[in-house]
Amino acid sequence: MDLLNTLVDKGLRRELPTREEALAVLATTDDELLDVVAAAGKVRREWYGRRVKLNYLVNLKSGLCPEDCSYCSQRLGSKAEILKYTWLKPDEASKAAAAGVAGGAKRVCLVASGRGPTDRDVDRVSETIEAIKEQNEDIEVCACLGLLKDGQAERLRAAGADAYNHNLNTSEATYADICTTHDFADRVDTVQHAQAAGLSACSGLIAGMGESDADLVDVVFALRGLDPDSVPVNFLIPMEGTPLAGDWHLTPQRCLRILAMVRFVCPDAEVRLAGGREVHLRSLQPLALHLVNSIFLGDYLTSEGQAGRADLDMIADAGFEVEGAETTTLPEHREGLVSVRRRGAGTDLAPNA
Repeated sequence: MDLLNTLVDKGLRRELPTREEALAVLATTDDELLDVVAAAGKVRREWYGRRVKLNYLVNLKSGLCPEDCSYCSQRLGSKAEILKYTWLKPDEASKAAAAGVAGGAKRVCLVASGRGPTDRDVDRVSETIEAIKEQNEDIEVCACLGLLKDGQAERLRAAGADAYNHNLNTSEATYADICTTHDFADRVDTVQHAQAAGLSACSGLIAGMGESDADLVDVVFALRGLDPDSVPVNFLIPMEGTPLAGDWHLTPQRCLRILAMVRFVCPDAEVRLAGGREVHLRSLQPLALHLVNSIFLGDYLTSEGQAGRADLDMIADAGFEVEGAETTTLPEHREGLVSVRRRGAGTDLAPNA
């Protein structure tokens, strides 16, 4: 297909596809699917070889969120049957993180429900980051605490955080359909705050909420504009007790097309296969490894994931390898940009300095 040849050439040059080209990927047929995967796989291998980075979630605080995001089991008014608890102590979080590291995780993601952290919350998370780094000096730590206020990203970076996650989730045009307690611009601001503080930005999307192809392209182009280093792609798990409980829109083939489109639009970013992969990709999960270079190991925030051993077997059986702690994940040009941002923020420091 001329389309796929064009997209591969652009991906190898880090050139942005046109909007029409991105839409065309989502419109390909099942007969063309393996060709799409093979083409996007060439771009993935150019920037990341056959490495798969493992990430591990630690849920620091669960439930009772004041925001009304329709997809979330922790939302205001949620009737989902989930665990609800307040902040884990630093030693508890460090022990949880150690389990992920033992399984091969290179990055620990510290997540807390809520609109955004108070200054006391930032202190708590900073203590947790320091405790984790004391036990695992080389581990990357990403914080995901909601909307940030001035100065909070800088404090997290000074405590040793390497990255900050805040997803855009869906297109700006449809954002109000899934959330009314904050808006799309609030999320963009938080990603930019994190980048300005010298943190590596992690921002992605949720597919399967009834969005159109145009919405998917819009949010991925918005992400390309923000240029996060990591782009997690979540597939909605319709949880009982949430407004989207009946929204089952995805097929394994649809998921693969979405991942391929993200890879073509963000060719040199770390594309991470995140929540919902087991539910929606099912037996086609190994094919997704030709498109993404990063996955979560084990469970998610309020839902169970695939067993860690099964993930490791899947990676090996598909001909890929787990990325070691000694390997720099990002391509050299992108890693250099992270260093420039850190120096510009005055935070190119060793953790706890």
